[in-house]
Amino acid sequence: MYDKDMRTTIEMKPEHRSALLALASRRGQKGFSTVLGEAIETFLQGEVEREKRRKTLLSLGGSLSKKEGDELRSTVKELRESWR
Repeated sequence: MYDKDMRTTIEMKPEHRSALLALASRRGQKGFSTVLGEAIETFLQGEVEREKRRKTLLSLGGSLSKKEGDELRSTVKELRESWR
């Protein structure tokens, strides 16, 4: 197993590249690899957290009675209609 960084090619919008370069420059870095690496780490950790929340929510299935579920559905529907 290697702990060596890997070079790769990605496609990105020019404005994203400019923003990454500007951020790296403000940090005194020549390229944006470190900034992009941090962004990838943050995104991947967020995915882990989202998956945990999804599993927690799915585990709650059947926690409400049919009556409670119907009341909740009705309340949510009313709230959504009032947002418009």
